[in-house]
Amino acid sequence: MSSSTESNMALAKTIISTVGSIAATAMVVRSVMHEILPSDFQDYISIGLRNFFNRFSNHQTMVIDEFDGLDVDGVYEAAQIYLGSKLSPTNTHRFKISKPAKEKNFNVSMERNEEVIDFYNGQKYTWVWVCEGSSSRRSIYNPRDMNSTLRSEIRSFELTFHRKNREFVLDTYLPYIIDEAKLLKHEKRTLKIHTVDHDMIHDLSEVWMPVNLDHPATFQTLAMDVEQKERIVKDLDRFVKRKEYYREIGKAWKRGYLLYGPPGTGKSSLIAAMANYLNFDIYDLELTEVKKNSDLRGLLLATANNSILVVEDIDCSVDLQDKLGNREAANSSSNNSRDEEESKITLSGLLNFIDGLWSSCGDQKIIIFTTNHIEKLDPALLRPGRMDMHIHMAYCTPCGFKLLAANYLGIKEHKLFEETEELIGKTAVTPAEVAEQLMKEDEVDISLNGLIEFLNSKMKEQEEAKAKVDDNKEEKG
Repeated sequence: MSSSTESNMALAKTIISTVGSIAATAMVVRSVMHEILPSDFQDYISIGLRNFFNRFSNHQTMVIDEFDGLDVDGVYEAAQIYLGSKLSPTNTHRFKISKPAKEKNFNVSMERNEEVIDFYNGQKYTWVWVCEGSSSRRSIYNPRDMNSTLRSEIRSFELTFHRKNREFVLDTYLPYIIDEAKLLKHEKRTLKIHTVDHDMIHDLSEVWMPVNLDHPATFQTLAMDVEQKERIVKDLDRFVKRKEYYREIGKAWKRGYLLYGPPGTGKSSLIAAMANYLNFDIYDLELTEVKKNSDLRGLLLATANNSILVVEDIDCSVDLQDKLGNREAANSSSNNSRDEEESKITLSGLLNFIDGLWSSCGDQKIIIFTTNHIEKLDPALLRPGRMDMHIHMAYCTPCGFKLLAANYLGIKEHKLFEETEELIGKTAVTPAEVAEQLMKEDEVDISLNGLIEFLNSKMKEQEEAKAKVDDNKEEKG
């Protein structure tokens, strides 16, 4: 071994020994500081050392506190959701997982004081979730955690990045995280159907009671005309993508649908399919239980964005013809009369609820009215802009029957299909009635023969009823 090699090895040993001694000394000093020095003085020294070394660093650190005043900070909440999707086995040693009792999906998030590295647009961003104990318990209102208002921990995210990227972080990176968090939250959430708790009508935060929506309906399983389903899906897709368009033309970002047709034609299933397709919650409003216009406005204000508001059997909910007279009378009445109108549900209140100023409260909302008797509705309710799309829910068709047979019996072809389709084409029978017959038997032949027998009986009844009506007309004539 040469003398130069020996000297290099000796130098390396000396450096390693020195570094080890410095590290050991630093650990001893740190231990003594924690045991002897007051916590406030420790923080003062730590801050001073941090500021000293930061002068020689080309990185900056941005702190995002959990609370902005009394509310959870929006950037903090978005970062928490976004970083949960960035955890990986290669760079994460510990992480948290939870599953609320009424939710279907697991929530994954960072563990305390853990670090996550994120790469965006070719740049490296280091996130640390900092959780520090507080000497005194602070009372903090957290609207998302009603069971824990006393907090003894201060939490924040620290985002470290190169100084040159400061403007990029504020203008592009953080807005990107907020948008991604919205998408992730939307994709993972469990759908709910909300009903009104009339005992809480004056408390907007509690007036809607949610339960999980487990309806399995999809556009693939709906017994509807294929072209009609395609038109509905296309209309929904266009609606959710046109936020900026609605803003440019000065219209509220909402869409109105009227579903009309006989009972049992699948109106409720279509609503569930729309909710499952868009991942929107449903708000089920029973107008007969709402006593006045001001309550109606309050209920509208309490609905969330990305939701479907359903008013079923609108022809039975409000006597629209009488309300129209009330609206016209109110236009020429005194202030006392207007106050009286405000104390009840009127057509004018309903119309303002659909496309007036109050309809613009919130974004990306769908309003669906259903009726069994479209002829009973006032034209003022049906004009474009209020109900944008009228969807006729018709009786079962041969195409709808085939889909029901595939869903309920697991078959796409059968020797009895031709006879069944011919009868369905001649008989006014609803998809619900056909489905009920198909569910009665497990054996395919028995099930289809039972449906054929039912259709023959139904057709005979309808022919007899029609003949009776014709006879009555002749007698009156």
